[in-house]
Amino acid sequence: MADNTFMLEIVTPERILFKDEVDFMVAPAVDGEIGVMRNHAPLVAALKIGVLRYKDGKGAEKKVAVSGGFMEIIDNTGRILAETAEPGEHVDVLRAKASKERAERRLAQRDETINHIRAEQSLKRAIARIRAAGAD
Repeated sequence: MADNTFMLEIVTPERILFKDEVDFMVAPAVDGEIGVMRNHAPLVAALKIGVLRYKDGKGAEKKVAVSGGFMEIIDNTGRILAETAEPGEHVDVLRAKASKERAERRLAQRDETINHIRAEQSLKRAIARIRAAGAD
């Protein structure tokens, strides 16, 4: 391991999405973004829907849309246990924008049959996907 890197693992219920050394990471915690570098103090935090960013060993910044979960930092290893995670380069931007528009239309309606919490969550996920893709 290089002197300034730490191991980052991004795991979903379906698979290990990413496992490699990174220079830094910024995660969307419930109480705000948390930046992590090598030798960070041990930490457990809940994640919200948002964009996780990290810089790989080659210096390239990568983005991943996550929709909740937990983060654990211990012994120079960061583990992201996400409900879902999608690398920005894999996001179907047109589909994400259509989902955003659908959610905005639902939220604009004042119909009691609309589940507003579900629509808000859908909107947040779509926005995170669009931002991870760099299409915002």
